[in-house]
Amino acid sequence: MTGDRAARASLLDRMVGDGLAWLDAARADFRLPPDVTTDADPDLTLKPLGELAELTCLISTSHPREDLRRAADGLFAFAWNETRDGELFAELVRGEPHATYPVEIYGVFARAGLRNPAVESLLAATTGLRGWRVAREDHTRTLGVLNAERRIGLEPHARFTAVLELTGLGLMPEPWALDRKGAYGLTHDVFHLTDWGRDPGRLSRAHADYLRLWLPAWLENWLDEELWDLVAELLAVTACLPDAPYDPAVWQRLAGAQAADGSVPDLGTGSASGDRSAYFTSRYHSTLATAFAGTLTRIALDAIGGGEGAPVHESEVAP
Repeated sequence: MTGDRAARASLLDRMVGDGLAWLDAARADFRLPPDVTTDADPDLTLKPLGELAELTCLISTSHPREDLRRAADGLFAFAWNETRDGELFAELVRGEPHATYPVEIYGVFARAGLRNPAVESLLAATTGLRGWRVAREDHTRTLGVLNAERRIGLEPHARFTAVLELTGLGLMPEPWALDRKGAYGLTHDVFHLTDWGRDPGRLSRAHADYLRLWLPAWLENWLDEELWDLVAELLAVTACLPDAPYDPAVWQRLAGAQAADGSVPDLGTGSASGDRSAYFTSRYHSTLATAFAGTLTRIALDAIGGGEGAPVHESEVAP
């Protein structure tokens, strides 16, 4: 590894390691409340835990460094434990048979081989109902559901490629008109298509060329706004491109936003640490996204340099 590449790898590893350390210290904030199946807001309870599971699962199996894989694996095991070995999903599905979020989160664990027989039996029934095929609020969300169905081994309720054609990525709209909501949607189109960066080869050449051309401009825009979680997501998308480009200035800007405790604020400098709940809410997603982007970029860096960390494409199921 050349000196330049070694310096980049060192920066990425430090950012991932510091982020995982903060996430580990924040385990109490990820814990689920007793009323999670009744009155609790899933966006404030299950969503953070699901994101923790999704991204630490990727890091735990893909990062070139063993110590960082171990740290991520501990967090992933913690997330599964919080679901009571999956029993929570059975309760959620019984309460909301048509809800997609229990299926999407359970799919993360099922992909890793962690399954619950009661959940499997329930999902075989509920995902076969006509109501399950009612259109979601957007096509990107449908891609997430289809990816979850694939991970679990369920019959897909729609054709992935047909839905992809209707998303921001599939339509490749005028790049100058991409707003914040559209940008988040586009990053997740890429994540669902590539199974969160595990199989970047699923990106078509047309999609890859479109992204390669416009990602620098989009990054510059949201760097100016200091919207760090979107910057991290766009960097993760960049790492999925063939011969993934690496912009040292962009990574230095994101590294500069990472606090001494390892967390990354969603926007600007984030909430003050005096309000623990607000501090966690304003940082957990961007910290996870930074660790995720750092991992994919590190893998791409090794792949380009011929290192041992070259990614393995898992294309056993075509989208």
